[in-house]
Amino acid sequence: MRLSFLGGTGTVTGSKYLLEHAGRRLLIDCGLFQGLKQLRLRNWDTLSVPAASIDAVVLSHAHLDHSGWLPRLRRDGFHGVVWCTSATRDLCELLLPDSGRLLEEEADFANRHGFSKHRPALPLYDEEAARATLKMFRSVPFDVPFEPVPGMEALLRPAGHLLGAASIRVAWQDRAILFSGDLGRQDDLLMRPPTPPSRCDWLVVESTYGDRVRQVADPLASLSDAINRIAARGGVIVVPAFAVGRAQALLHAVHELKLRHRIADLPVYLNSPMAAGATQIYQAHRAEHRLTTAQSAALCFSATIVDSIAESRRLNDLQRPAIIISASGMASGGRVLHHLKAYAPSARNGIILTGFQAAGTRGAALAAGASTVKIHGEHIPVRAEVVMVDSLSAHADRDELLAWVGAAPSPPRRVFITHGEPVSADALRQAIEERYGWPCVVPEFRDTVELE
Repeated sequence: MRLSFLGGTGTVTGSKYLLEHAGRRLLIDCGLFQGLKQLRLRNWDTLSVPAASIDAVVLSHAHLDHSGWLPRLRRDGFHGVVWCTSATRDLCELLLPDSGRLLEEEADFANRHGFSKHRPALPLYDEEAARATLKMFRSVPFDVPFEPVPGMEALLRPAGHLLGAASIRVAWQDRAILFSGDLGRQDDLLMRPPTPPSRCDWLVVESTYGDRVRQVADPLASLSDAINRIAARGGVIVVPAFAVGRAQALLHAVHELKLRHRIADLPVYLNSPMAAGATQIYQAHRAEHRLTTAQSAALCFSATIVDSIAESRRLNDLQRPAIIISASGMASGGRVLHHLKAYAPSARNGIILTGFQAAGTRGAALAAGASTVKIHGEHIPVRAEVVMVDSLSAHADRDELLAWVGAAPSPPRRVFITHGEPVSADALRQAIEERYGWPCVVPEFRDTVELE
C-alpha cells in the first residue's frame, strides 16, 4: 500500500490522501485549499495522478476543505463513486452548489469591478458542475463495512465535529490505516463526542489545535460578555461563521443566552440561505447530535433568515444593536464580506470570530489585530472591536486529541500528523512522542510513503 499526502499538510485546508494498492486508487477526502494565495493557487493544479485513474473517493465530512474540490476532480476526468455518510451527502447537496455559485459570483464581481489580474476572471467551477458532481454520491451508515474499491474495506465511525463527520478506517489483507478526519470535542454544544479509534497499523490524525488547550468553565461566558459589551455602546455585531456547523452552534448559543437572560433580546439575522437549509438537515438527523426536539426546532425560529441580495444589502444600514451571522467562517468570501465593509470601520461595532482562522485569510488578519483588511480590491479600515471566542470551536484541542489517540487499542506503527499549520502539527508530534513513545511524522505536501 502506498500513501500520498496531496493536501492537508502544513495547512488546515485542501485535505486529500491517496491510497494505492494492487492497481487501485482510493482518495480520502477531496478538499479545497483556502487561505494563503500560494495555497489557493493549488486548486488550479492537477493532481499528481490522473483524475480518471482514481477509482473512488471516501469523504470524512462535508466542509469544503474536505469536499470542495470534488467538482474540479470530476471535470478533470474522475468518474467513480463518492462514498460518505447520509448526513454528509445531505450537507454536500447544500455546500457544493453554494460553493459553485459563490465562485461564479466572485468571478463576476471581479470582472465588473476590474480588480482581478485575469481577463476575464473565471470560477474554479460553477453551480452546474457542482450539482452534476452530486450524482456521484453514495451514502453508507456508520459502523457498516463496505468496499469502495476491490481489495480495500472501509468503515466510517462517528468523529463528532459536524453532522455526519466520520473517521475512516481502510483495511487490506491483515493491515489497516485510520484517518481521524476532523475530531470533535467532548463537550461540544451540538455534537456528541468522537468514537474512540479502532485498531490500526498506521494513524493519520488532524492537528488543528495541536498546540493549545482551552480552559473555559463556561463556554458561553466569553460570547455573552462580548455581545453585551458591543450592544451597550449601540454597536452591530458581525459574526463570520461557517454555514454548516458553526452557524447552528451560534444560533443555539445565542438562543440559550437569551432564555437565561444573559444577553438582551437583540434581533439576530442569519444571512446565509445555505445555513438555513443546513439547520433543517440538523432536524432530520437528530440522533447524531445533542439537541432535543425543542432545541432543534428553536434553531429555525431564533433568527430572521435573510434570503435575497436586497435583504442582505439592507443589513448594512442597521441603526441599532443586532447580531449578523453570515458565511464564510474565515471571512474568505461570501456575504459576510459586505457586512465587514459596512461595519468594520466604526469603533462602535464588533466582530466576533468563533473558530480557527487559517493563515492568509481575512479572519486570521482580523484575529492578529490588522488595522485594515483588503476586500473586493479595497483596503477597509478595521476600527471595530475584534473578539476571538474559541470556546465554540468544533475541533478537539491538544489534550482531547491526545486522549483520543491514546484510546487506540494498540500502538500504531507510525502516526502521521496532518491538517494543522506547522507549529500546531509539530507540537502535537512532540506531545504524542513524549506521552506515548510512538513514532510520529509530519508529512510535507506530496510526500509518499510505503505502508509495509
